[in-house]
Amino acid sequence: MKSLTKIAWRSVLGLALLTIAVLALLWWNNSGTTNTMDRSFQTASVRRATLELTVSSTGTLAAVETVAVGTEVSGTVEKVLVDYNDQVTMGQVLAALKPGLFTAAVADAQGKVDQASAELDLAQKDLARNLPLFEKGYLSAQEFLPYRINADKAKAALDSAQAGLVRARINLDNSVVRSPIAGTVIQRSVDAGQTVAASLNTPTLFIIAKDLARMQIEAAVDETDIGQIRQGQQVRFSVQSYPEQTFTGSVRQVRLQPTTVQNVVTYTVIVAANNDQGLLLPGMTATVDFIVEQAQDALLVPSAALRFQPTTPGKANDSNVPRAKSGSRVFVVDAADKLSPVPITVGISDGQLTVVTEGELQEGAAVVTGYKQNTAKPKAGFSLFGSMRGRPRR
Repeated sequence: MKSLTKIAWRSVLGLALLTIAVLALLWWNNSGTTNTMDRSFQTASVRRATLELTVSSTGTLAAVETVAVGTEVSGTVEKVLVDYNDQVTMGQVLAALKPGLFTAAVADAQGKVDQASAELDLAQKDLARNLPLFEKGYLSAQEFLPYRINADKAKAALDSAQAGLVRARINLDNSVVRSPIAGTVIQRSVDAGQTVAASLNTPTLFIIAKDLARMQIEAAVDETDIGQIRQGQQVRFSVQSYPEQTFTGSVRQVRLQPTTVQNVVTYTVIVAANNDQGLLLPGMTATVDFIVEQAQDALLVPSAALRFQPTTPGKANDSNVPRAKSGSRVFVVDAADKLSPVPITVGISDGQLTVVTEGELQEGAAVVTGYKQNTAKPKAGFSLFGSMRGRPRR
């Protein structure tokens, strides 16, 4: 009987110890999964700087004034006297066609003029000899009429021959290609011995830029931004050849003719730019920023500070925060981790920073932009399944 009692007490004691062990493990696991948050504030300093609102675009550089030089006559190029990048003056000879055919055409036209002049002289003499006979009645009007007509026809033939001579001389003069302006040769499309034909379209032999010290950018601006572009607007741009250098210009013209490519509508904006250093070349791609608005030496706050809403009890109540004229305010935090609202009036914003135009906010002040949330790491502990809590199971 005593043995049974002893066994029963041992069973009760073992069960009690097992229960205590289970409760201890449960307490240990629960204490190892803390979830407390330390909600301190994220802050940013108020600073002074220049804020700009811009419209970005790309465009192609070109000389302000270029002239395509061609030839009005057909023939074979005898000589080319200029090359790429040569400086030329107005009237300077650029190239010449072989003159043989043009000289022969002038001689032929001169011969026709001489022949027509002789025929006119003969017709006029016949008319003068028969005029007295007609006046005295020895010739009828019908008999005298052919003399008058022959004289008129000879005069017309002489006029036509003289016009042909003028045309032949012009063609001879056009066989020598001269520069119509002073400038720089930026393209040459002809070589000696090449045949050019001017029967349909005037071939382009050279392209001359009048002044490479003045350039222009033909920028394509999207229809959603074109309303912000105006004549005289300041422009900043860069080119790939000099990525560290910034160039400036101004809007000279906004062209009204739209361009549609794959349902995207753009407008061409002409930007005038100086090229005193000679770094900008025709055909370069420019990345353009049109300056829409600019605030220089302005007080700037992060836009996130304007969106911050305090939610922690006992810190600040948004319903009791005084409002500025524009309805904006930011919060500053003191050494005791207490929030204080500062009413302000805001100006332009680029989405990241906002200009403060009025208010008591000072440069260098720390404004609250949000909460920092730090979650405590869980403690390691034993589970009932024999694995360490906080470690991945194998």
